[in-house]
Formats: sequence, structure tokens, C-alpha cells
Amino acid sequence: MLAKIKKVKLNTKGKNPIYKVILECPEGKELYIHFDFSLSTNSYWPLEVSYDGEHKDAKLAWYTRDVEHTTVEAFLKVIAEKINNKYGLKFET
Repeated sequence: MLAKIKKVKLNTKGKNPIYKVILECPEGKELYIHFDFSLSTNSYWPLEVSYDGEHKDAKLAWYTRDVEHTTVEAFLKVIAEKINNKYGLKFET
């Protein structure tokens, strides 16, 4: 992962954990991602994306493909694993 995590907000009170993350991209711009983990499908889904102040709806594939050279699912999984480790969050599968 080329981007660096700057700020994190994790909400585990609902059915699915919700992550809000601000990343510093390699070119110095900020990437905000609001995403969740669906326990029923065991997958991560972007809910809202903003890049350098520009709202991108829930579209993240352009960034993961062009900059990180990975899939959205794999990118979000790496971010979530780092956050989960920091907060001691584990999922039962």
C-alpha cells in the first residue's frame, strides 16, 4: 500500500463495522474513504470517497487500479486489517 493512514474513525456499534479513513497519497493529496465490512458477505464496500476535496461518490476503482495497482476489495482489506489490529477487533468466520 503506497498511501499512508493519517486519521481513522471506527464505529463498531452497528451490525457491520464502519471505517472512515483519511490517507495521504504518494503525490501528497488526501484520499478520504468511508467504507464498511459486510459480515454476511465477508467483503468491504466503499460508501463514500473524496480525493483532494473532490467528491467521487463511492467510486474507488480508479485510484486502486491506477495508483495502488490492486483491486478495491484488496485495498480496503489492507486498510481494515491495520485498523482492526490497532483496535483489537476480530471477526468470527
